Amino acid sequence: MAVVLPFAALRYNPEKVGPLEQVLTQPYDKITPEMQREYLRRSPFNFAHLIKGAATAEDTPSDNVYTRAAASLRAWRRQGILVQDPSPAYYAYYQTFRPPEPSPGPLLVRKGFLGLGKLEPYDRGVIFRHEQTLSAPKADRLELLRATRAHLESIFLLYSDPERRAEAVLDRAAARPPAVCVTDEYGVEHRLWNVAEPAALTELRQAMADQKLIIADGHHRYETALTFQRECSATHPGKEADCSLALMTFVNMEAEGIVILPTHRLLKGLEGFHAGDFLSAAGQYFSAQRFAFANDAERAAAADRLRAAMANAAPVSFGALFSGENAFYCLTQRPEADWEQLLPDLIPAQRSLDVIVLHRIALERCLGMEEEAVRDEKYITYVRQFEEGVESVLHKGFQACFFLRPAKMQQVRDIAFAGRVLPQKSTDFYPKLLSGLAFYPLQH
Repeated sequence: MAVVLPFAALRYNPEKVGPLEQVLTQPYDKITPEMQREYLRRSPFNFAHLIKGAATAEDTPSDNVYTRAAASLRAWRRQGILVQDPSPAYYAYYQTFRPPEPSPGPLLVRKGFLGLGKLEPYDRGVIFRHEQTLSAPKADRLELLRATRAHLESIFLLYSDPERRAEAVLDRAAARPPAVCVTDEYGVEHRLWNVAEPAALTELRQAMADQKLIIADGHHRYETALTFQRECSATHPGKEADCSLALMTFVNMEAEGIVILPTHRLLKGLEGFHAGDFLSAAGQYFSAQRFAFANDAERAAAADRLRAAMANAAPVSFGALFSGENAFYCLTQRPEADWEQLLPDLIPAQRSLDVIVLHRIALERCLGMEEEAVRDEKYITYVRQFEEGVESVLHKGFQACFFLRPAKMQQVRDIAFAGRVLPQKSTDFYPKLLSGLAFYPLQH
């Protein structure tokens, strides 16, 4: 089913750029304006110059962030800043980290490997998405791919291997000193090894041959690659095979190190919003526990009680904080609330997921927000950290924050393999894949 091939990666030359921490970055969609400025300042060869260059008022169709990225890529290859490995390989990629929540989390290792995956339309049942995509990010990445003709960042794919066949091959490679070992700004250690022995190449390819794959991160880049493949078929007849492959990182969904963090929802700008009206409307679907506070110390204790209540709630549950209300609320599905009747278009795995019920029941039914408004982020802002959500409501003018529990891997798997999707920003697989470790230039 899945086709996963070795490749000769393009990589940074440490002798030319110095410590790799100076040139590697977080993925493009995680780079804030502040991070972008720091990355671009850090080194003239920082990877952000390729994936997240700074736009200027003087940009034209012939001179812009995309054409400058392509020119930098060509120049860096000529100058030996980037060098291509001499022979095809897979690349074992281990990330050692502590989850940020709860802090401090246990030390974990997520084991994966980089290779080239064959692009497959979703309807072929080989590669599955689990989230919706937006048009603007895909247009941006398509322009970059057209200009550079290189897959600069890896798409993160999950496979199922209870017997750990692929990891056994990776562990043998990881017994050697790594070719790359860097620590990012979040304290995550990233190690990379070449896996080029013929027997190991065969074992990994065979271990992946019967796989169905789920996109964990990189939905926009994957769909961009599919579009680019179609363009190649039209403009390079007979040479489209090179465009049918994309850079991917593969991780076993049954292994340790799979951490999914929640993404909380902030509400702002919704006319007529009142916490009491919302709670009254929500009361027919959810029971509410209230955790009041009068000062910062009490707020911290109330937040702990909220998190404990959410963690211990078996059915659907989420938290809330409203502007002007010095209290957290834990909203939990009422036994008499019949999601099957209320949400007949969803499968059971979707109806069991907090974020989907939040969107379909709390936001749409109780607040009257249309699906399009949610999708277009008209009133919704997303935050990763619990405390950021709290501060945004108490001190930054947001009307409410809805706090979510993380999705479970089994839920994501069941929904994806059923051909369904979650709302955008429903999953945050942690940590992110570091950009610039290895990438794939197209051959024509």
